[in-house]
Amino acid sequence: MVSRSLRSSLPIGKTQRVTSAPPPSKSTPELIREAAMRLFAHRGYEATTLQAVAEVVGISKQAILHHFRSKEELHAAVLSELIGHWQRTLPRLLLSSGATKVRFDAVFSELLAFFARDPDRARIVLRELLDRPEESRKLLKDVVGPWMEAIAAYVRVGQERGVHRAEVDVEAYLVQVLQIAMAGAATADVTSVLLGEGVAGRERFAKELARIAQASLFTPRHANAEVSARSTPKEGT
Repeated sequence: MVSRSLRSSLPIGKTQRVTSAPPPSKSTPELIREAAMRLFAHRGYEATTLQAVAEVVGISKQAILHHFRSKEELHAAVLSELIGHWQRTLPRLLLSSGATKVRFDAVFSELLAFFARDPDRARIVLRELLDRPEESRKLLKDVVGPWMEAIAAYVRVGQERGVHRAEVDVEAYLVQVLQIAMAGAATADVTSVLLGEGVAGRERFAKELARIAQASLFTPRHANAEVSARSTPKEGT
């Protein structure tokens, strides 16, 4: 896969040119965004140049400028791709999962799967929060804020019905869960040594995080309730 080749070329040493032909399913703009995301995630915005992106993809800098007029525009496109996933996915999960427990499972499973499928998604978000705080505050307020309000509304309905714990500070809970999920995915390659290498360690982390998130949100009676119809989210992009 090109994504694996890109990833292996980034963390250490000089960026190398990808020599294998890209799969026909990916367009040049997609390959550019993918390479840029990995460089932004590992090096940060300021340290990433269009020339470095071009070398990873195996094209010229001028070819990148044909699709993206500047580094700023490319950076915005990378973030827009991440945001777009949740703009497409979150409403579907919230509306298609009728039962409260099923809805929790669907949204939480997709959250973990989204970052686990590609940890650089988590790394770039954390990098943005640390390196570009002013821009990140605006993005959180304008984009993440409405999502949080939508999920919080469902949680509060559960509180009124006695399904969710009344003492939960809903927004603070959501922020904590999101931060833990992203930090776990971003650092899994290193921290998994404490839990077991490879898939086993990541599965242990995800299972325990799900238990913590569920136990701290649901009342004891509902936390252990069996739900007859479970909704399993499909993997997105």
